[in-house]
Amino acid sequence: MIKPCIAKREVTTHILKSFGIHASKKLGQNFLVDESIVRQIVDAAGVTPADTVLEIGPGIGTLTQGLAEARAEVVAVELDRRLVEVLSKTLAGYDNVRIVQGDILKLNIAQEIPKKGFKVVANLPYYITTPIIMNLLEQRLPIECLVTMVQKEVAERMVARPGGKDYGALSVAVQYYTIPEIIFCVPPKSFLPAPAVESAIIRCTLRTESPVKIISEKTFFRVVRAAFAQRRKTLANGLKAAGIAPAAVANILEEAGIDALRRGETLSLDEFAAVANAWEKYHTGQ
Repeated sequence: MIKPCIAKREVTTHILKSFGIHASKKLGQNFLVDESIVRQIVDAAGVTPADTVLEIGPGIGTLTQGLAEARAEVVAVELDRRLVEVLSKTLAGYDNVRIVQGDILKLNIAQEIPKKGFKVVANLPYYITTPIIMNLLEQRLPIECLVTMVQKEVAERMVARPGGKDYGALSVAVQYYTIPEIIFCVPPKSFLPAPAVESAIIRCTLRTESPVKIISEKTFFRVVRAAFAQRRKTLANGLKAAGIAPAAVANILEEAGIDALRRGETLSLDEFAAVANAWEKYHTGQ
């Protein structure tokens, strides 16, 4: 079956008018209308007929169609009930696509995709990008890679290195779980309606093993949160604000070999691990 390419402005406009659909600002809906961008996203994920792909927020099926044409098995999760009806029409004829109506933050993904090893490919709603990404990573799902369209400044935070203004808790978390890289940027004109910001495609390849040796992952992320809770504070003050006694903070940082006057945004993953391990040892009396 030859179907019209959804990723064209005239086709998207026709679909939206036919169903009386207006982009929802509340749900962060901007419809991609650039066929070349769809192809580049699919290529960036290396999608093959052997893959199972989780798509989040398929909208009217623009990217979904590209994934389906690559012959992958696609599970597309859409929150907006209006668009689920649209998808049943725009993707009719693709027997390798399954639409799931629901909230990705509440969905039992392991139940929807019981297979080991799948890819996440999505044009994420910008207002909820970070919660979605962290939810996927923290569940330790058998994800091979995430290829997502996000706001450019969020992508820059995800790949940021220590010492820069973009480096923060998101940088540390994403780099702890994955190896992230910005693939290319997408201008506002590629969407309908055009967003007020530039977008970027970022590929996060899941790590097969932790990049640092830590005693407790919970303590590691507690240190990270404390370090970035108030960026102007020194790491020592951040840890004190997190409830650690001043004397304990001094001992922990000395054990970790970290200057108490340093700020959290200057620490590497290895240094965060050193602080977390020192804290854990102090807490357990080792």
